[in-house]
Amino acid sequence: MSLLEIKNISKIYGELKALDDVSLKVEKGEWVAIMGPSGSGKSTMMNIIGCMDKPSLGQVLLDGVDISKESNKNLTNIRRDKIGLIFQQFHLVNYLTAVENVMVSQYYHSMPDEKEAMEALARVGLAERAKHLPSQLSGGEQQRVCIARALINYPEIVLADEPTGNLDEANENIVIDIFRQLHREGTTLIVVTHDPEVAEVAQRTLVLEHGRLAKEIVNENFKD
Repeated sequence: MSLLEIKNISKIYGELKALDDVSLKVEKGEWVAIMGPSGSGKSTMMNIIGCMDKPSLGQVLLDGVDISKESNKNLTNIRRDKIGLIFQQFHLVNYLTAVENVMVSQYYHSMPDEKEAMEALARVGLAERAKHLPSQLSGGEQQRVCIARALINYPEIVLADEPTGNLDEANENIVIDIFRQLHREGTTLIVVTHDPEVAEVAQRTLVLEHGRLAKEIVNENFKD
C-alpha cells in the first residue's frame, strides 16, 4: 500500500479548475519533486497533501485513510502528527531563538523538550546557532531552522514548498544535502519546486500543467 495515494482529485473555484482529475502515488521512503509553471496547480496540490485544504472531488489516502472527508479539526491533527512542513518564507517567530522556534512545533504535538530540539538543530548543523534570533541568522540558516522544526515530531512525510527559492547556490546545496541524508534515513520527501536542479536530485518528478498531471520523469541516475 502506498503511503500517499491521490485518486482523481479536482479543486474547483467557480469556473476555474486549479486541479483537474489528478491521480498519483507516493511510496513510503520515496523522494518526489512536483514541478510546473505558475498557475499549474503546485500550491493547490501542496495545500491538499499538507492537510491545509480539501479537494472538491476525488480522494486523498494517507496510510490508507481517506483524509479528503475529514473535518478541518481532524485535518489539523493529521498535519500535526504525520506531516512536516517546510516553507519558502520560513515563518519563524521573530522574537524566539532558533531552538525556541523548533520547540514551538513540539508544543502543538506533545511537550516541548529543549534537548530534542537541540538534537534536531544539530542534525541540520545549527547547534552553535541555537540561541540566535531569526534576525541574527542568514537566509540559509533560517531555512535549516525550518527543516529542524519540520523534523522534530518525526513526521511520515516532509513536504517542502520551494525550499531553496530564497537561497544562494551554497545554501541550496546544503539544503539538498540535508534532504539526501533524510532520504537515506527513510523519510518520505515531497518537494514542490520551480528549479530543475532541485527536481533533478529527486527519484521522480511529477510535472503539472493547467491543473493536470502532464508527465512523470524518473531519475535514472538517482544517487542517495
